[in-house]
Amino acid sequence: MRSIPWLKPTGISSAALLLMMIPRLQAQQKQDLTFDQAFNNQPADISKPLPAIREWADADHYLEMRTDAANGKNQAWKVDARTGAAVIYTAPVDGPSVEVKEKDVFYRTAEGNSIRLTNDAAEEKNPTLSPDGKYVAFTRGNDLYSVEIATKKEIRYTQDGSDVIYNGWSSWVYFEEILGRATRYRAFWWSPDSRKIAYMHFNDTKVPVFPIYSEKGQHGYLENTRYPKAGDPNPSVKVGVVPVTGGNTVWADFNENDDQYFGTPFWTADSRQLWMQWMNRGQDNLKIFSISPENGTKKEIYHEQQATWIDWFRAVPFLRNNEGFLLQSDKTGWSHLYLYNMDGSLKKQLTSGNWTVKEVLEMDEKNQLIYFTARKEASSRFDLYKVSMKSGAITRLTNGNYNNIIKMAPGGKYFITTYSNLQTPSRMALIDNNGKVVRELGDSKGQQFDQYNVAKAELKTYKTRDGLELPMTIIMPLHMEAGKKYPILISVYGGPNSGTVYDTWKFTPVQQWWAQEGVIQVAIDNRSSGHLGKKGMNYIHRQMGKYEIEDYMDAASWLRSQPWADSNKISITGGSFGGYMTCMALTYGASVFNYGIANFAVTDWQLYDSHYTERYMDTPAENPEGYKATSVMTYADQYKGLIRIVHGTMDDNVHLQNSIQLIDKLENLNKHFEFMLYPGERHGWGGSKNVHSSGEIYRFIYNHLLDKPYPTAFTK
Repeated sequence: MRSIPWLKPTGISSAALLLMMIPRLQAQQKQDLTFDQAFNNQPADISKPLPAIREWADADHYLEMRTDAANGKNQAWKVDARTGAAVIYTAPVDGPSVEVKEKDVFYRTAEGNSIRLTNDAAEEKNPTLSPDGKYVAFTRGNDLYSVEIATKKEIRYTQDGSDVIYNGWSSWVYFEEILGRATRYRAFWWSPDSRKIAYMHFNDTKVPVFPIYSEKGQHGYLENTRYPKAGDPNPSVKVGVVPVTGGNTVWADFNENDDQYFGTPFWTADSRQLWMQWMNRGQDNLKIFSISPENGTKKEIYHEQQATWIDWFRAVPFLRNNEGFLLQSDKTGWSHLYLYNMDGSLKKQLTSGNWTVKEVLEMDEKNQLIYFTARKEASSRFDLYKVSMKSGAITRLTNGNYNNIIKMAPGGKYFITTYSNLQTPSRMALIDNNGKVVRELGDSKGQQFDQYNVAKAELKTYKTRDGLELPMTIIMPLHMEAGKKYPILISVYGGPNSGTVYDTWKFTPVQQWWAQEGVIQVAIDNRSSGHLGKKGMNYIHRQMGKYEIEDYMDAASWLRSQPWADSNKISITGGSFGGYMTCMALTYGASVFNYGIANFAVTDWQLYDSHYTERYMDTPAENPEGYKATSVMTYADQYKGLIRIVHGTMDDNVHLQNSIQLIDKLENLNKHFEFMLYPGERHGWGGSKNVHSSGEIYRFIYNHLLDKPYPTAFTK
C-alpha cells in the first residue's frame, strides 16, 4: 500500500493511518436520498415509527396499537406500565359512542352493535353522549335536541332555528376564534350529572353577509356567509340552561344586545353552577361569572384587565369538594398558575418567573400536586414539571436538553414522553412521577440512518434592531463547496404565540432533498411568537405586523451577511398569517427579501374577522393609523422582487378578496408578479390540488433560487 507522503515525517505507521482515516472514508461512502425516496415514499429506513400509544386505559395501563403479523390488522393491547406485560384489549378502545350516518344518529354499544336512534330527512350534527350514557344531544336545522337511547324518544329544546338563528350551533366567528375548530361548531355542554344542557343561542341578523363565489355548473352560485370583519356588528349571543327532559330554557342574566363576547362555559363538578366567561368588545376586560341554572342570576367570581388584550381560558380545573379552582393567566407578562378559592379570592400563586407554563395535564389532589408542561429550561423546549399546592416547590420530571411531548396517566403516577432535539431523533420512554425512567419504549432512528447523509438543523439566535435575542433554525446544504454562495428559503408563520422554532427533531425526506440540491432552509420566530412570553406579544398591540416583519428583516439581514449566503436569492414563504408576512416581506421588506410565495394571505386587517383582528388591533375606527401602517397595500409601491400569490377561490377564513385587492394594487402600479388560483378550495387544500401546488413550489425553487432546470422526474 502506498504511503501518504505529507504525513510520513510524523513516524505514524501506514496501518495507524488507515485506522485514522476510516471515519473519513465511511463518511464519503454515505449516500444521498434518491428522488423516489424523497418524493415517492420509497423506503430508506432512515427512520422508523415509534410505538403507537393511543391513550391511558387507567392509572397503571396504557393502550398500544399493534399490527397483527398474521392478518395485518391493528389490535389494541393493554400494557402494564410497571412490568410491560401486555394482553389484548377486548373492549372497544373508545367504549360506547355515537356518530352521524346517513344523516341520522347511530349509537354504538360497548359490544360494537350499531343502533339507529333518529330517522329524519334533515341532518343531525355533533351527536354527543350525556355523561351517564343515557341520552344523545345534537342539533338539527339549527335547533337543539336530544334522544333517549333506551326508548328512542326525541326531545326538542328550541323552536326558533333559522338561517340566522342558531341554537347549540356556533356562529362562524365563535367557531373559528372563540370556541375553536375542534368543536366542529358544537355550542352545547352537558352538565356532569346529565340532568341539564347549557347552550349558546346566536342571532346573526346584524352580521354582514360575505358572498363566496363558486364556479361550479353552468351558472355558478354564491355561498353567503355571515362573517363580521373588523369593526362590523357581531352576532348577538345569549346562554341558557334547559332540563334534559325538556321545558323552558333559563337564560343567564346578560343583555344579549350588548357588544360583548362569551367564552367556553364550565360546569362545576356538582352541576350546581355554570361558570361563564365574559369579555368586552375590546377584549381587555375578562370576567368569570357563576350562573344559577335555576334562575339565571349571576355572581362575579374573577376579574382580569390588561392594557393590551386577554386570551380566553381553555380550561378552569376545579378542586374536589368545591375547595377551589386553578387558573392559568399571563397577566404578569408570563403565563403562570394561580390557585383560587371558590369565591374568587386568591389562595396562592403557584408558579412565577420569566418563563411560560404551557398547560396543566393532571391534578393529584390526594398528594396536592399539579403536573404541567412549561418552557422553563429554554424557550425552544417543553418539559414536564410538578408543583406542590402546599409549598409551591417545583420539580422537573423530564431530563436532558430535549423537547418533550407528554401523555400523562390519570392521577399522574406515570407519563410517556416522546423526546428529541434538533440533533437527536425522537425516542419514547415511560417515566414515573419522580422522574425515574421505568422503560425505554422506542427509538425512531432507523437501521440505515448512519448509511445516509442526513442534514440536521442547528439552533441559532439573531438580534433585532432594538436588541432582543430571538431563535432561528438553519439546515445547511449537504456537500457545501468553499467559496460558493447558496440560496436561502425561509419558512414562517409569525402569528401571535404561534412559534415554529423548537429544539425538536424534524426529519422530512423533502427537506433532505433540498439540502442535497443546495438550498439553505431557515425557520425564524419573531418577538410575538411566544419565546418572550406575553411581554413579547404586547409589542404588537395596535400595530400587528410591523414588529414581526422588522424582526424577520433583521434575521434575514444577518443571513445575507454570511459568507455562504447568496444575497440575491433570499426567499420567504408561509400560509395565512405566514402569507401576510410574505407579502409584507416583498413590500415593506423589499430591501432584504427577493422572492416569496404567499399562500392564502391576509393583506389588510380590515378584511379579516372581528374577534381575531380587534384583539390585537382594536377596531378600524379606534385605530385607523395602525390599520394603515400594517396593510400590505400601503407598501405595494416598494415591491421589486418576485412574489407568487396563491389562494383558494372559496376560502371562508381568509377571503380571496385579500389577494384580489393586492393584485389590483400591483397591476395599477404596473408590477410583475405571479398568481395561482385553486378553484373551489378553502383555507388550504389536499388531494390533487396539493400535488399540483407542491409541484409548482418545487418548480419555483428550481427556476428562481437554484437556477436549474425543473427535473423531469417531477412531471412523470
